[in-house]
Amino acid sequence: MLETRASRDSWLFWLTALLVIGAGLGLRDPWPSDEPRFALVARQMVESGEWLFPHRGSELYPDKPPLFMWLQAAAYTVLRDWRVAFLLPSLLASLGTLWCVVDLGRRLWTRRVGLYAGWALLFAIQFTYQAKKAQIDPLVTFWITLANYGLLRHFLRGPDWRMWALSWFAAGLGTISKGVGAIALLMALPGLYAVLRGWSPRASAPRRGARAWWGPVAFLAAVSLWLVPMVIVATGHADPAYRAYMDNILFHQTAGRYGGTWSHPQPPWYFLGVMLTWAPAILALPWAIPAWRRRLRRRDARYLLPLAWWALVLLFFSIASGKRDVYILPALPMACLALAPLLPGILRRAWPRRIALGWAVAFALAMLGAGLAMLLGNPGFERRLLEARGLAPDAQGLAWLLTAVGVWGCAGLLWFGVRRPVAAMLSGLAGLWLLFGLVGYPVLNDASSARALMTAAGRQIGPDAELGLVAWKEQNLLMADRKAVDFGFRQPWDEQLRRGTVWLAGAPQRRWLLVEGRALGACIDRARSIEIGRSNRRDWWLVPHAAVTGPCTRPHGAATQEEDQD
Repeated sequence: MLETRASRDSWLFWLTALLVIGAGLGLRDPWPSDEPRFALVARQMVESGEWLFPHRGSELYPDKPPLFMWLQAAAYTVLRDWRVAFLLPSLLASLGTLWCVVDLGRRLWTRRVGLYAGWALLFAIQFTYQAKKAQIDPLVTFWITLANYGLLRHFLRGPDWRMWALSWFAAGLGTISKGVGAIALLMALPGLYAVLRGWSPRASAPRRGARAWWGPVAFLAAVSLWLVPMVIVATGHADPAYRAYMDNILFHQTAGRYGGTWSHPQPPWYFLGVMLTWAPAILALPWAIPAWRRRLRRRDARYLLPLAWWALVLLFFSIASGKRDVYILPALPMACLALAPLLPGILRRAWPRRIALGWAVAFALAMLGAGLAMLLGNPGFERRLLEARGLAPDAQGLAWLLTAVGVWGCAGLLWFGVRRPVAAMLSGLAGLWLLFGLVGYPVLNDASSARALMTAAGRQIGPDAELGLVAWKEQNLLMADRKAVDFGFRQPWDEQLRRGTVWLAGAPQRRWLLVEGRALGACIDRARSIEIGRSNRRDWWLVPHAAVTGPCTRPHGAATQEEDQD
């Protein structure tokens, strides 16, 4: 009976994880800011056959290593459907991260603890939100967690030299995903400390010898999958842009981004606020901290390694001046792992159960209240949201979505009641993610993805016209209904406009420019142009050759694309 119940609990968890993360797969296009960029790069890989050097339009794309885009392109090659392919790597990576945490909990404690760790991670808001997005962060989180998995098994259940090598190889793949994959190897520091100080369970430290070198060799092998051919081709290529690509991605996007202030500067305590998005698991912290302290006094290495690594990662990213909320995401799986053995005891206490019940009630009422307010009235936040997203003024889909989530939350409260407040809380979150994927994706897609804008532009200029893009964003090129021409992405808008008007003059009867409103210079007559719509908080204009009143050579102070990142 115990085996049957354990199997049922495992199946329930994995089915829930697949539904929560996978809901909506195939129902939307890439949404800004990052998703259209990666999907565009992946599509150009498939179309051009050039996989080693990613391109964004006509320019090389040097901001990120290409592994994530390779996986998207490979998924499309197999499935032939971009709406599924662009999200599939994130889905599989997130499920892989969950598996690592669940299996570690089972091996280090019990199967029940493993499932507690999985539930805590699955419904942590930041994890689920990122798992449903086609960004690099779910993938790099998986590689880092897999590297943690190998190191923890080596230090706590070993020595296991295969796991040692696996951890280094995964860290290498994380490095060619986003550049920070090597932070997983910081786990070796508390691991060595635990070994040398005789913490329990005790494993052998990596010794000098052949097997200890398996790790660095595996790391270099993983990194070399991309780095070696890229360097060989870039250094031997006649076009200096390829050498500039190599210098940018190896130096500017790694050491430069870490040490400089040019990217998302934040104060040192920034990530303390970000970790609030690890709720609801992080709400157990007041009871977990004293319990962790007691277990560390007992010299239990199962707590020391994940907690110390969490602290090292927090310190590493807090020192850097540039910070984004997703930087700290890879620490979340280890936090849930260290928390999981304590959750059964914490959740038997009165106040944690009251907090869970309060969360469930507040969440359900907030969603239901917001939905009904939008349906029955005209609150200011609704107008601002509709205008910002470019939705029609009478759009009711979002209102019904919020109402449905609220009703789902209330139904969960009635079903589970006060006896099972944690189940009611998780049920409400599950309803949010399921309905957001199945209903929210179709409702928000046309405006969020620029599909509606680009469809309207194509209809306006006709099927035989040619389209050029000025001050464009990746979603414009990705969603265009024809092969569009661009005039550089990083080029200043004035230069793009100048090149675009020259291109217009080459075939004035059939060529049009799609221009972001702020990039329209004095050389463009707006009265002869067509304001085609608003998308992603930007106004867009169609400019024919007849609207060009003179040479577009005078700078008018428009920003560059690099300065205007989402």
